[in-house]
Amino acid sequence: MILPLILLLQTSSAPFPDGAQKRFEACAALAEKQPEQAVKEADAWRTGGGGLPARMCLGLAYVSLERWGPAAITFEQAAREAEIQRDGRAAPLWVQAGNAALAGDDPAMARGYFDRALALPVLSDAMRGETLLDRARAQVAINNLADARADLDKALTLVPRDPMAWLLSATLARRQGDAARATKDIAEAARLAPNEAPVAYEEGNAAALAGDMDKAKAAWQRAVTLAPDSDAGQAAALAIRGQ
Repeated sequence: MILPLILLLQTSSAPFPDGAQKRFEACAALAEKQPEQAVKEADAWRTGGGGLPARMCLGLAYVSLERWGPAAITFEQAAREAEIQRDGRAAPLWVQAGNAALAGDDPAMARGYFDRALALPVLSDAMRGETLLDRARAQVAINNLADARADLDKALTLVPRDPMAWLLSATLARRQGDAARATKDIAEAARLAPNEAPVAYEEGNAAALAGDMDKAKAAWQRAVTLAPDSDAGQAAALAIRGQ
């Protein structure tokens, strides 16, 4: 969930002054196409007093290179600087840091970053819902399932049309052995995103938990058909072979 926030980082507050906005936009574009060069330019800009926009571009360049640890630290530093400046980008920068930490397999650190984002009163309902989903993913990764459930239930009230929210909720319900909740929530995910392999795969898992193996196999086969080379498609194929 990192890259779609690039636009938000550019527009969630007033443009940077004194030509810094244009330099940031050029640097962000370079981060997508030539991230190694963007790291060099952004770091030179930062050490030369570039401040918040330079840190933001450096973080984006690290994301493009999938250097998740440096990305998380850079976004954390940018978020702290934005808070000091009372800049409206602080909350999405904490979210960026959290997602980089999640991608780098550090869910405990990610949860702390999401906590910081959610503590700020500036997130829209939609962004708050998505951030709660992200924090729920971190909670699951550190086995805080009760807290993950609380976050997911809040998120579902804020982003009820996001199929990922229902998919994550169904997956957690299955993990907790709640077949009825898993079946209900994955049905809603399937209604919103009928052609997504991860949804079909989890639909099969929920059906298997409920003891309906015919339905489970049909859903797993649909996942394989939709995206045979994806993680969900391959997992579904293994599930079918395991029966």
